Amino acid sequence: MKTISSPGIPGCSMRRALRVGFTLIELLVVIAIIAILASLLLPVLEKAKIRTQAVQCMNNNRQLMMGWRMYTDDSNDVLLYAYDPGSPYVWVDGILDFDGSHDWNWDPSVDIAQSPLWRYTGKSPGIWHCPADKSQVKPTSGPYAGQPVSRVRSMSMNMFVGGNGSANPLSGGWFGDIYQVYSKLGDMTSPGPASTWVLLEERSDSINDGFFVPPMSGYPTDPTQTSYIDWPASYHNKACGFSFADGHAEIHKWRNAATYPISLSVAVAVPRNEDVLWMQDHSTRLR
Repeated sequence: MKTISSPGIPGCSMRRALRVGFTLIELLVVIAIIAILASLLLPVLEKAKIRTQAVQCMNNNRQLMMGWRMYTDDSNDVLLYAYDPGSPYVWVDGILDFDGSHDWNWDPSVDIAQSPLWRYTGKSPGIWHCPADKSQVKPTSGPYAGQPVSRVRSMSMNMFVGGNGSANPLSGGWFGDIYQVYSKLGDMTSPGPASTWVLLEERSDSINDGFFVPPMSGYPTDPTQTSYIDWPASYHNKACGFSFADGHAEIHKWRNAATYPISLSVAVAVPRNEDVLWMQDHSTRLR
């Protein structure tokens, strides 16, 4: 009878030759390779997530603007007010904060569903909120008591589009005595509907009422006077979602780091800020 041995391995039995396994060094090498691949893939996945959120945000903006345009067409070209508490003609009422006892922060039926745009936008609360806006509040009562839930709104309206119907906050420091406040779509001849933004994403620690004060100081002759009163968001990799009066939406990339500071202050001077200059040029014109 012949003895079977491992070919090429003199003196080694078949059982020893067929033994398989990893050494500690081999295992560490595999783990290191996986870690390197993960470090390469995670930033790519994060960028893809940001792009996806930006696309969804633009779709939300477009849907809101379709509703805004349909309302305007049904109202003989008259625009909804950007701000007018208690009015049936304000685009949205209520003031957002982080108080869990204020149900308008988290319950769409309190403010969002009362908007004149509600029935024009498919009664869809999701389009009022940017998917990249992670601000939350903990309700003190109701079905979500004690649980962190998203706030209902990320969008604010250009105060020069619609203005205020029952009073005029757009005077003095609000610049309404200097710049045009559009009450009808047909009045928007300059810069024109395609270049006049109506809604933007406002930063979560800046948003409160439904209107946004564009930073018009110094416009158009003195860029050294540029400053922020309200603050735009920068959820999309230092970019912000805007929708325009002609119905289109875009994600605008900020260029100046002063536009997205870590913490906020009110009425901060940001001389010659190109982001402010862009917003000014797309908000209104001199009277």
